[in-house]
Amino acid sequence: MTDNKNYYAVIMAGGVGSRFWPMSTSTYPKQFHDILGVGQSLIQRTYERINDLIPSKNILIATNERYEKLVLEHLPKVKKNQLLLEPAMRNTAPCILYAALKIYNQNPDAVILVAPSDHWIDNEAEFTKNIQTSFNACSKADILMTLGIQPDAPNTGYGYIKFKKDASEIKKVKNFTEKPNLETAEKFLESGDYLWNAGIFIWSAKSIIKAFKNTLPEMVAVLDDENNVYNSDFENDFIKNNYSKCQNISIDFGIMEKAKNVHVLPVDFGWNDLGTWGSLHSKLEKDDAQNAVVGAQTIFRDAHGNMIRTQSGKKVIVQGLSNFIIVEKEDVLLICPREAEQDIKQITADVREEFGKDFV
Repeated sequence: MTDNKNYYAVIMAGGVGSRFWPMSTSTYPKQFHDILGVGQSLIQRTYERINDLIPSKNILIATNERYEKLVLEHLPKVKKNQLLLEPAMRNTAPCILYAALKIYNQNPDAVILVAPSDHWIDNEAEFTKNIQTSFNACSKADILMTLGIQPDAPNTGYGYIKFKKDASEIKKVKNFTEKPNLETAEKFLESGDYLWNAGIFIWSAKSIIKAFKNTLPEMVAVLDDENNVYNSDFENDFIKNNYSKCQNISIDFGIMEKAKNVHVLPVDFGWNDLGTWGSLHSKLEKDDAQNAVVGAQTIFRDAHGNMIRTQSGKKVIVQGLSNFIIVEKEDVLLICPREAEQDIKQITADVREEFGKDFV
């Protein structure tokens, strides 16, 4: 582990992960679950990976205020003053600005990694090497960096980054494209000019605050307090009173798609955003019939391509079923075709109406 005092990280842990219902709920979202059955929750694995490079005291956790207790339970090394508690859901731009201002107040020379709490990375040594490369670049130049994943399929569930082809390791970004249709995604893959947008960012505190002043000055006016409120006893009250006044906008829309100094490092460290049951199915080991199982003891008969997730040791027999998601959690059972997994978010709305909010 490094002792570099200028290295900071912000782990984004405020999402609900509604496409992972019924395991992920608003009271206990997916980042606090051991989705892959490896003995650690996703947020614990993310923290340990980042802590390989960044000192514990410099890792901040941005989350909704209702998850404060969960974060502290899962991450015993984290102190209360390392939590950025969002009193309202305002997407990623406001909490990234909040984090940058707080970190800048501590250390104007800081370089910051911003990473989601619920992604999976196979090759953690390669990830650490890539972050070190990015920190080195952002320490020397006024640039905003992101990591771009080498695409291996025309996936329509990810945003894409078009980069300028040249011999340099870090590429200039030409533009971002939101989730494309299949035909467009196939063209992107064919061209070799595109990477998946993993939502992992690196920049200096100075550069990201400057970018906010250029493109979202109203947000800076709301959160940049002249009285040095950050890291003081008044910070929490200030955030409670002001945070909800911020525009509800993502860092991609608010900053990255408008800034002229965006660069990307193409990476290949076995990344999976674990955004849906289908993405979990693709990550897990499967039997000869492409069935993936977590938790259950299973017998498959004439069954192919299924994703099964139950409480530990539940005996599940599947006969004549192909390409289904079967998830059991306590008193809820979900059975859904894999091809309809994007409907799970809508299903949770129906469940809320029928059974009440406790189930979602």
